[in-house]
Amino acid sequence: MDFEILLTVLMGLGLSAASGFRIFIPFLIISIASISGNLTLAESFSWIGTVPALITFSIATIFEIGAYYIPWIDNILDTIASPVAVIAGIILMASVVLGMSPLLKWTLAIIAGGGVAATIQTLTGSTRIASTAATGGLGNPVLSSVELGSSATLAAIAIFIPIAAAVIVLLLVAWTIKILVKRFTAKTN
Repeated sequence: MDFEILLTVLMGLGLSAASGFRIFIPFLIISIASISGNLTLAESFSWIGTVPALITFSIATIFEIGAYYIPWIDNILDTIASPVAVIAGIILMASVVLGMSPLLKWTLAIIAGGGVAATIQTLTGSTRIASTAATGGLGNPVLSSVELGSSATLAAIAIFIPIAAAVIVLLLVAWTIKILVKRFTAKTN
C-alpha cells in the first residue's frame, strides 16, 4: 500500500472516531478543510467541500452541541446517535480515502470506519449513562464539553497529523474494550 493511501486511511480512522464523540463536528471540519484547500476529498464526496454543505454542517453542529447540554435529552440523543455515528464513520472514511479500489475502500469504510465510530459511540454512551446515574444528569454537561473538545481535536489531528490520530484511536479503542470487559465481568460475578 502506498504511503499516501495509508495516510488517507489513518485520516479516515481518526475522523470516524471523532464522529463517535459528535456526529457533525468532523463533517464541519472536513468541509472547512476542503474549502480552504487543506484537504482533497474523494470525487464522489466533493459536495462536502461546498458552501451549502458548510452552512448545513455548521447549523447541525450548533444544534447537536446545544442538545447535548440538556440533561436527559443527551441520553435520548445517544440512542439516536449510535446508529447514525456508524453511518457517519463510514461516510467520513470513504470521503477521504484516495487511490484505492472502490471495493476495498468501501469494505474498509464499513468495517474500520463504521466499527471505530461504533466503538467510540459505545464509550460515550455508556459513560453518559454512568454519569447520569451518579449525578442525576448534573455532570453530563461536563462530559458533553469533553466530548465536544475530543471530537474537534481528533478531527483536526486526523487531517493534519494522521499517524498521531491513528495512535489516539488505537488507545481509545483499547480503553473502550478494557472498560466494557470490566463492566461485563463485574455483572457476571
